[in-house]
Amino acid sequence: MTRQKIPAAPLALGLAGLIPFVWGTLSLFIPALQEFGSAAFGARFVGPYVQVFYGAIILAFMSGVLWGFATKSSGREAVVGYGLSVLPALWAFFAAGGGHSSAALGLIIGYIGLLGIETWFVQRTLAPGWWMRLRLILSAVVITCLAATALA
Repeated sequence: MTRQKIPAAPLALGLAGLIPFVWGTLSLFIPALQEFGSAAFGARFVGPYVQVFYGAIILAFMSGVLWGFATKSSGREAVVGYGLSVLPALWAFFAAGGGHSSAALGLIIGYIGLLGIETWFVQRTLAPGWWMRLRLILSAVVITCLAATALA
């Protein structure tokens, strides 16, 4: 596994993708932001709602990314890779139901599991050498924000 610098575009886009998680956390704890967000964007775009819905969407999106990694494999490795790649989307579908605390906890488990699946792809050099460094940064923020929702 080669340790490469995280390319600027994936880093910038990955960090931008954190905005809804951070916004959701801030609007959860700062009433003025929640009021502003509700008035400007609607109630589903603040607090736990944005985190749970967006969290499920991104977890499902990551299944597509993993599917792309699986296309680089063949034989038994491909079967395992394709099988692993659909798990985050299925998990997101089932985890995002219920109240916001249980949904956030379910998504946290999904994001932790995603890191394990991504490690499998990286170990087989199906993902770029910089992948886990980027994913650990992004996952730390996502899990922290979802934990704030689960505990709120």
